[in-house]
Amino acid sequence: MVESITEKQRETWNKFSSGWQKWDEFVLAWLKPIGDELLIKAELKNTDKVLDVSTGTGEPGLTAATKVAQVIATDVAEDMVEIARQNALNRKLTNYEVKVADAEHLPFADNSFDAVVCRLGVMYFGNPQAGVNEMVRVLKPSRKLSLAAWAEPTKNPWATTASSVINKLLNLPPPPSDAPGVFRHNNPGMLVTMMEATGLVDTEQNEVTGEMSFNSPEQYWEFVTDVVAPVATPLSTADTATREQAKQAVLNATSDYSKGGKIVFNWSCWVATGSKK
Repeated sequence: MVESITEKQRETWNKFSSGWQKWDEFVLAWLKPIGDELLIKAELKNTDKVLDVSTGTGEPGLTAATKVAQVIATDVAEDMVEIARQNALNRKLTNYEVKVADAEHLPFADNSFDAVVCRLGVMYFGNPQAGVNEMVRVLKPSRKLSLAAWAEPTKNPWATTASSVINKLLNLPPPPSDAPGVFRHNNPGMLVTMMEATGLVDTEQNEVTGEMSFNSPEQYWEFVTDVVAPVATPLSTADTATREQAKQAVLNATSDYSKGGKIVFNWSCWVATGSKK
């Protein structure tokens, strides 16, 4: 079961990699506060070797590479890894390396890294606890693991505005609470609980918040259909009339978030940190 979930995640992220590349500059700016918080909590030193798990298009590992001696970034999706590689080349980062790897079976020796970070990845693992266990295994004693996951749906209308419309229109049942997805670890304390189960100490969790802005309702629609898999995937099998109906419904729903001629959504994310004994 876990292997099939991991494979499906690999297929999904490869499928949407072109959309992520298209929106990369927008997403990097949007998620920068989360990545910055992860790196602050990691308490990096300039001599450190850092692991960035589920790196996607490269962050926060790319930023970490400007601060430390070496960064290795992993992701289960080959196409996302290639985007990260190109981003590193474009930034002329010579201390940044990417590898295709399953987070639940990391190809590194015990106690290999001075810090491990994972931004918005753990909620997609086939077995999240196994993934956290692996990240702790490769972390050096007395150093830190930093994880991030989206907070409650009510605090993240950027995701729920489109998905609620689509789910209702297509009569989609809600996914199981433990299924891989955006809000799998939204409850306060879930990340810390997984960390403490591995024996990490001095755990803490804090909330990072912000806004994301779209120039128009149409731009928001383009974004969610390009990169938000829970929206784009069910729509991909809908007929033209249903897709157009969904689009109009989503455009109408954004009116609640109109601000200064733009569509502005709040977002909220949990960042959790723990130290290895």
